[in-house]
Amino acid sequence: MPNTVKPSRITIRDVAKHADVNASTVSRALNPATRHLIGDQVVVRVLAAAKELGYRPNALASALSGGQSKVIGIVVPDIENPVFPPIIKGIEESLAAEGFGVLISNTIGSPDEQERILEQMLARRVDGMILATAARQDPLVRRCILEEVPIVLVNRGEERAQVPEVVNDDLLSMRLAVEHLVELGHKRIAHISGPLKLATGFSRRQGFILAAQLHGLSNLPVVEATEFVRDAGRIACASLLESHPDVTAIVAANDLIALGCYDALKEAGLACPRDVSIIGHNDMALVDMVSPPLTTIRIQHREMGKQAARLMLERLSDRQRVPVRITLPPELRVRGSTAVPRKR
Repeated sequence: MPNTVKPSRITIRDVAKHADVNASTVSRALNPATRHLIGDQVVVRVLAAAKELGYRPNALASALSGGQSKVIGIVVPDIENPVFPPIIKGIEESLAAEGFGVLISNTIGSPDEQERILEQMLARRVDGMILATAARQDPLVRRCILEEVPIVLVNRGEERAQVPEVVNDDLLSMRLAVEHLVELGHKRIAHISGPLKLATGFSRRQGFILAAQLHGLSNLPVVEATEFVRDAGRIACASLLESHPDVTAIVAANDLIALGCYDALKEAGLACPRDVSIIGHNDMALVDMVSPPLTTIRIQHREMGKQAARLMLERLSDRQRVPVRITLPPELRVRGSTAVPRKR
């Protein structure tokens, strides 16, 4: 009859005995942050012993006993959006170098869903949260502050500047986009914004208006897309074309909205850039492969993730540190979706 007795869990003391060192030496050798305190030969011996015995550190038990779980929670609004994987990659790379892992969650963005995810993250004893989901006035941010959970915002900021955040310079983005179109000869320029409840939607709309004023353009049409998705862009663009048929160029709040504009132009029997030039925002993967290739604003997504991870590590080491806002500069990428306006 086979033996069904489950073997006992391998402990640090077992590894220490096998490697002929004390338990504290094993703890230091297995922790990337303290490994440098021990000689290389001892580290190699401890790692070999741990591998041979099949030892796995119990991070949850360590967190429950008052230590760190060495895990950071990351919450994004749409994991299918190509914008977020490079941000996550930048976060992971920087945290892994300091011995931290990540727990990633996707949310549809509703308050109830975000609350549920936060509860799950806290139940798993994460050391901090990096949120790419913040609204301009976000209740989840407020709750994290009240519960003293270290938090960093990435890509989307919050109005009250209560926590560290890493964002793109949206005002510069819109200035680059409008300047490019004006240089081509466009004057009848429109903007399709993202949801104005989000900082990215609001700040890009403000940036567009300011950039237009710099060039003596006023009362340019602005239409709000309900979401940062392709279909919302199509609906918003169809409404724009119906109410302002004289528009010759559109600055979209992101690339997915811009692709929705492609759809709306096709449905209206118009062509890009022959009839309407289009500029996107983000330079997400493969927008250079669509027809025509999309002129867009490139954002430093991977660097954004790295900076967010750095701010989180600083927050964990000093809870009293004053929150800072890091703003990264974008770049214009000119492709085939913008051209000189055609005379009508």
